Amino acid sequence: MGNCLDSSAKVDTAQSSHATSGSGVPKFSIRTDRSSAPSGRAIQSFSDKSNASSEILSSPNLKALTFNELKNSTRNFHPDSFLGEGGFGYVFKGWIDEYNFSATKPGSGMAVAVKKLKSERFQGHKKWLTEVNYFGQLHHPNLVKLIGYCLEGENRLLVYQFMPKGSLENHLFKREPQTLSWEIRIKVATGAARGLCFLHEAKSPVIYRDFKASNILLDADFNAKLSDYGLAKAGPTGDRTHVSTQVSGTHGYAAPEYVTKGS
Repeated sequence: MGNCLDSSAKVDTAQSSHATSGSGVPKFSIRTDRSSAPSGRAIQSFSDKSNASSEILSSPNLKALTFNELKNSTRNFHPDSFLGEGGFGYVFKGWIDEYNFSATKPGSGMAVAVKKLKSERFQGHKKWLTEVNYFGQLHHPNLVKLIGYCLEGENRLLVYQFMPKGSLENHLFKREPQTLSWEIRIKVATGAARGLCFLHEAKSPVIYRDFKASNILLDADFNAKLSDYGLAKAGPTGDRTHVSTQVSGTHGYAAPEYVTKGS
């Protein structure tokens, strides 16, 4: 397929180091395992906002939003705003002002998808942090755009661009009234491949690890964009040639040899 990168693809390079921690979060963020974290810097509890904030990589493209703003944008996470549920949590449709990001009335401003973490376990926080740091630094037409996040008390939320056509899974399993033509199917497959190509060929390669139909979202023109980086991890770079072969991902979507041998 050749080099898939184009002028609209980029990686924020304000940080100098590209190695990663064992959790898959870039090394220039603060590690969260107590054995290796500097004294006093590890997360003491799920709601320790001051320490958790220090783990988020700085990005000019991300906006820190308050829980009340997102609550109002989704009409208090109303059932009518519910879009779906994934491993990370529940997803709701919200509306915000595209300039100041304040909540607006439904149908006005910019539509967004708000992911609300449903787990209060530390593992959930790590997945949330992985998504913030990867989506905050990586930008490509075939990756879903992360607009902002919320880190407030026990609340962990992510705000993405809204994808009007939903997931590829919905179309393949006929939840949508219109069957995809072969032309559109090829377009979606090509777009998803370009997203993976960008991740693999980035200066700091990323292993996606959860490539499946429900994580391929479609915009109004059926352009495919990869979503959900909760299981992503850094690939080999420089002298760091070894990558853990621990099996991860969704059962049924991984190659049999990967599941049985871990490689």
